[in-house]
Amino acid sequence: MHHPKKGRLSASPASDQSMTIAALTFLAADRERLTRFLSVTGLGPHNLREAAADPSFCGSVLDYLLADEPLLLAFAADAGFAPGDVALAHQGLSGPPLDGS
Repeated sequence: MHHPKKGRLSASPASDQSMTIAALTFLAADRERLTRFLSVTGLGPHNLREAAADPSFCGSVLDYLLADEPLLLAFAADAGFAPGDVALAHQGLSGPPLDGS
């Protein structure tokens, strides 16, 4: 699924959540990617919807992508985002780093 958004995202919770939805759609589009995501997170069909209702879930999904550079780059290319946009959205959802950097 391609999105027309390019460049910087607006700094809004709605756009950050939209990126999370795009990320989940990207992960779900490939059985191997989805299986690995569910394995790493401990989620499954029985609790994925419940987890998605947790406000910290969006940040966790983007954190998962940021931890795997090839996956991040593939998602960014597929969704039409710059990889840095994913980091900005993650920061918007998770807040600034605890060390203040």
